Amino acid sequence: MGSNTWDNQRQQFQSLIKELRKSAGLTQIELAQKLDRPQSYVSKYESGERRLDVIELREVCNACGVTLEEFSRQIDNTINGTRKI
Repeated sequence: MGSNTWDNQRQQFQSLIKELRKSAGLTQIELAQKLDRPQSYVSKYESGERRLDVIELREVCNACGVTLEEFSRQIDNTINGTRKI
């Protein structure tokens, strides 16, 4: 897998994680409050400056009202091209 493919997938993930928050009707500040983190935490992972581990991703999903399994399916569908952002 070339670096362009990896970069494209990272960008798709960043767009999808931001869309997750917006679909939940949350601002970065509101999500950060639910997570008991600073707003910069949300901003940094949405911009790709910071990466989330699987436990953090699960917390973000739960705060947005989606299971990690549902979000994982969305990621797969987006990367596989069966869902467009």
